[in-house]
Amino acid sequence: MAGQTELIPIYVDAVLSECQECSGASFSTLYLGGGTPSLLGAKNLKYLIHGLRQSLDLSELVEATIEVNPESATVELLEAAKETGINRVSVGVQSLSDYELKSVGRIHCAGQAIEALRRAKNLAFKTVSADLIIGLPGQQWEQLRTGLETLTGLGIEHLSLYCLSLEDSTPIATRPPGDLPTDDMQAELFSQASAFLENRGYIHYEISNFALSGHECLHNLNYWRGGEYVGFGPAAASHLNGIRFNNSHDLMAYLRNPTGLIENSEKLTIREKAAEEAMLRLRLLKEGLNIGNLAKKSGQENIEDLVNRLSDMVKTGALIYDGASYRLTPSRVLISNPIFAKVLCS
Repeated sequence: MAGQTELIPIYVDAVLSECQECSGASFSTLYLGGGTPSLLGAKNLKYLIHGLRQSLDLSELVEATIEVNPESATVELLEAAKETGINRVSVGVQSLSDYELKSVGRIHCAGQAIEALRRAKNLAFKTVSADLIIGLPGQQWEQLRTGLETLTGLGIEHLSLYCLSLEDSTPIATRPPGDLPTDDMQAELFSQASAFLENRGYIHYEISNFALSGHECLHNLNYWRGGEYVGFGPAAASHLNGIRFNNSHDLMAYLRNPTGLIENSEKLTIREKAAEEAMLRLRLLKEGLNIGNLAKKSGQENIEDLVNRLSDMVKTGALIYDGASYRLTPSRVLISNPIFAKVLCS
């Protein structure tokens, strides 16, 4: 919605119209993200959450998250979030180096990010999370460590560390800067950051996520455990009754018809669903994939080929098996995509 602020009230009404399709459905987690929810402003945020509570059963809600960018995370917005029952804030910090932020076109500075985090901490949200990008131009361990020291010093309970990915047609991909870390340098930075956080009591519970105990993201854990979810808004993804689908990406079309633009609907077979759940659960580094539980859910006959593939990957050192659960070998965490591809292979 950036640059189209006049459409925000219309957008909120469209989302509330769509959510009436699930009227009365009960949810334990809520996540406002996938864009820049903080652009809603306090008034529209209150209106949205009030409308959701009118249509949906949120009486058992245990976690409600809002993603915010530092430049739009005002005191008024955060106070409104707290007032509506949101108890988790995820701040798109990206970096605490002004050079790194400027090099990838971010419009906030490190000072704004720190101030946004302090505001959230002062309002006593249950969890404050920060996103960081590993492998930004010119990034070295000294700057990254300083940023991590600042974040942990602020008492940030959850950190998401994502390795820089060069998306086609973006300026940085078209003309990569000369000081962009190599893949090996990026992997080393991630390894150093992981060790730093684990030494300070953070659990590396998912490939890209670290949390103090009790502050893991419940909404995302449901996704990684193969649970069902429903999304509202343009491009929002859902997984219900074994069917995966998403809304159209076309914002204007969505505003005209928020309930009739389903794309890419796919019903998974039992074997496909089992393989997908196995892949997602392998992202959980501590929990892993309990194969007995998967067999009970999917039927032993439907996972035999999957178990054979998993066993082969144990032999090659890609996975570890303790007699009950499979987990990624620590050295394969950052090069796990080929492993996941084999898990999904039917």
